[in-house]
Amino acid sequence: MIYDLLLALYFIGCLIGLWFVFKKAGVQPWKALIPVYNIIVWIKICGKRWPWYIYFLIPAINVFTFLLMVVETAKVFRRYGFWEQTFAVLLPCVYLPILGISKKYEYTEPSQLPPHKVGKVRDWLDAIVFALIAAVIIRGNILEFYKIPSSSMEKSLLVGDYLLVSKITYGARVAMTPLSFPLVHNVMPLTNGQVESYLKWIQLPYHRYLGLRDVKRFDAVVFNYPDGDTVCTAWQSNKSYHDLVREEGYEAINNAKYLPVGGRMVENHIRVRPVDKRENFIKRCIGLPGETLEIQDQTVYINGAPIDMPPEAQVTYSVDFKSAKTDPHKLLRSVGVSDEDYQSALYEGTPFLLLPLSKPMVETLRGMDEIKSVERLMLPINDSSQLLFPHAYGYNWTIDDFGPILIPKKGMSVPLSLDNLPLYQRIIEVFEHHSLEVRDGKILVDCKPCDSYAFSMNYYWMMGDNRHNSADSRYWGFVPEDHIVGTASLIMFSRDKDTGKIRWNRFLKCVK
Repeated sequence: MIYDLLLALYFIGCLIGLWFVFKKAGVQPWKALIPVYNIIVWIKICGKRWPWYIYFLIPAINVFTFLLMVVETAKVFRRYGFWEQTFAVLLPCVYLPILGISKKYEYTEPSQLPPHKVGKVRDWLDAIVFALIAAVIIRGNILEFYKIPSSSMEKSLLVGDYLLVSKITYGARVAMTPLSFPLVHNVMPLTNGQVESYLKWIQLPYHRYLGLRDVKRFDAVVFNYPDGDTVCTAWQSNKSYHDLVREEGYEAINNAKYLPVGGRMVENHIRVRPVDKRENFIKRCIGLPGETLEIQDQTVYINGAPIDMPPEAQVTYSVDFKSAKTDPHKLLRSVGVSDEDYQSALYEGTPFLLLPLSKPMVETLRGMDEIKSVERLMLPINDSSQLLFPHAYGYNWTIDDFGPILIPKKGMSVPLSLDNLPLYQRIIEVFEHHSLEVRDGKILVDCKPCDSYAFSMNYYWMMGDNRHNSADSRYWGFVPEDHIVGTASLIMFSRDKDTGKIRWNRFLKCVK
């Protein structure tokens, strides 16, 4: 609520300022209150030409244009000071009313302004400061670029794709950690990931401005890694701290119950990160708040009904060749198998190759004379199931047979028992910040006996399109709404990691 009020005050301040600026310029002030028309009049007052109208119509560019217009307004009042113009760009809601109301400042027709020269240093300084402020505003509230780092979304999104992530689709999230180095996510450049780029002195509560729509099923969503609240800097985002604890504890004495052993093994270089500074992941939204999700034989069911896999989604197949003389690398590359996937298949040491393949790739391979068979692989239950969510005994799930599991919805209540507590324990403690303990067989939330729990946020279930090669909700559970960053909208650039060639056919391709 407070953020909506601040945003409203920001725009009201700008309109009040324009009212008095228009009045000083000899224009009827009521024109400042008419959307679109006020922009046309404002541009004319500042002596700018018709291209400026077009700039205001282009998303992201219009942010630069608005800030430039504030600076141009300062100039027609003969205000040229560097710090004054910087203040104008940072707080136009305050500066414009001062400019319009104060009797110290008089409007001058642009054609009558005397020439004003600035030195090269000042010219560059103006450009750098202005570009930095505008870039921070755009990156934080409108759009951001994201590079696909792994194959978890293949073949829908490829390693080397550079995506445009829209933040206005779901609504811009207010920066929860405002004391942060500009244009850097969570670590400073050239520090090998050892120096954080933010200070946790101020932590703001979660708030999201009004967006165009809610998250939909099959959206390609960028979000903060839910398991990334605590990280070991030696691993960064490759493995979560919690997984390291489980793995090290399990391997140390072959019993996953003794997690403190694992904790001591990875306790060095541990850092706790706020929500908006956790690593960015991209997955496809499969389950929505309030739905029941289940996976049977690799097919996802929502509320008991099967849903289709994305057309380019991949699962693992065993590929066998008729002859040992066949060059598998060359043949597989021709159908789109990456060098990384091929090398991983060789590492398995089986007489056949285990490869992630999409349906079109499978059909192509089955039509080749060199191929003996292409069979879908189903993963059996084994000890590794303890690494799957909810990381508790009694849940003998696999990545191909999982659930059923209820996805929490804001306001929804669920009964709590010792049996289902592992599913919601992290939500209660970490995401919604309540104390939780089990004492004498009873569940206590905030030190009070609790047999049911009402969720205060919406949650989502995210999965990679590369179903057997994706760290997703099957491993770390639900994604809270306050972790959502935006949706991948457009592929701006793409470069093949294996060949180094530019993928021209993916330029400006919409993400589906």
